[in-house]
Amino acid sequence: MAVNQKMLSKRKQRGATMIEYAIMVALIAAVAITVVKTLGTDVAAKFTAVDTAIK
Repeated sequence: MAVNQKMLSKRKQRGATMIEYAIMVALIAAVAITVVKTLGTDVAAKFTAVDTAIK
């Protein structure tokens, strides 16, 4: 009986850890997308300014 309890406890911990990693990956992806969008907009504006200055 004690062996079954230990195995069940390890399974629950492993499942919880997988969920935590999935949440972390999702948050990192959301932050990365936001940063890329923001920097992309800034870089595009700078290229437009340079293009306008050259003309």
